[in-house]
Amino acid sequence: MTKLLALLLILAMVVQVIKPLGFPGLRRRMDFWKIALIAFAIWAVALLGRDLIA
Repeated sequence: MTKLLALLLILAMVVQVIKPLGFPGLRRRMDFWKIALIAFAIWAVALLGRDLIA
């Protein structure tokens, strides 16, 4: 599952470089790094949540 998620995020970043997605904050080609930053933040919160619950 994590490999599939990583593949989808990489695909979203490639699409953003080729043709911007047009979402607020993702209107320019240079904004592809924001997708990685958001994914990293979600991943960190999920790991912290898993440690706090267990």
